[in-house]
Amino acid sequence: MPSKIRARVFIGLLLALHLPILFAGFIAPYDPTAQNREFPDVPPVRIHFVDHRGVHLRPFVYARIAIADGYQDDYLTPYPIHFFVKGDEHKVFGIFKSGLHLFGVEYPARIFLMGTDSFGRDEFSRLLYGGRISLAAGLLATFIALLVATAIGTVSGYYGKWIDDALTGSAELFLSLPWLYFLLVVRALLPLHVSATTTFMLLIAVIAVIGWARPARLIRGVVLSARTREYVSAARGFGASDFYLLRRHVLPQVMGVLLTQAALLVPQYVAAEATLSFFGLGISEPTPSWGNMLSLLQQYSVLMSYSWLFAPAIALVITSVMYWILADTIRYWIQSP
Repeated sequence: MPSKIRARVFIGLLLALHLPILFAGFIAPYDPTAQNREFPDVPPVRIHFVDHRGVHLRPFVYARIAIADGYQDDYLTPYPIHFFVKGDEHKVFGIFKSGLHLFGVEYPARIFLMGTDSFGRDEFSRLLYGGRISLAAGLLATFIALLVATAIGTVSGYYGKWIDDALTGSAELFLSLPWLYFLLVVRALLPLHVSATTTFMLLIAVIAVIGWARPARLIRGVVLSARTREYVSAARGFGASDFYLLRRHVLPQVMGVLLTQAALLVPQYVAAEATLSFFGLGISEPTPSWGNMLSLLQQYSVLMSYSWLFAPAIALVITSVMYWILADTIRYWIQSP
């Protein structure tokens, strides 16, 4: 498959992954923080089309009944799955309030597509809402890091001399930092009791500050090469300003590096947020993120008995692999004639 087509395919797959998370409030059937104490550690619900009366055109579920060693389905009454139903209020894009959900079932049945955690919270709803936090952290931190890297790498590569020495030295310093331990130390020095929004912004700032150095060195190399091209020298000889040369001839050549680095950095920064939240230094409960959802796996009983709680780890792996393949595809696309 040609690189350009592959890149478009994987961009489409990433959009298909991100859109449900973007519209988590509409797709998720329940409030991710709502606790159902009568339904702790419920296995994923089974969706049926057939019962003793025959085939149903509308899918349905059965209500769950707690028994001594777990749960069993109540096969007496099927509860059809309805679409575009009213439920818990949520905000669309953080602005408009809405109570409309993609699907749901009538009480007393529950549609726990990925089961529940020990507090009875719907794992599917938490996975979607948690993806908002984790992916937003990765995307925003990548944007900030590449913005800083572009500015520093361009200035360093274009002007050279003592500016290049100073900025290159700063990049070397940041590259020598063990980023994971640095993140842990910085977050540990911050107050423990801060709002989720404040914690989120601090995480993004710290991750972005650490991550600019490597792409800045790559951009510097591209700019160093571009500024010596004959057409750049010719344009300079005709009186073109530095701003014009950078905008018209130099920075367009940086776009390939930026796209590749963006595809590589997003999963790294998502993993960084998840790591901090896993250890209790990132987004804290009850706000879900993939990291603090995985913190339940520190318990041996959860590891052995509740396999559906591995869903955030699977989501992290799928997201990372898709971004890495996209980065590799973009690299071949740029290098191909």
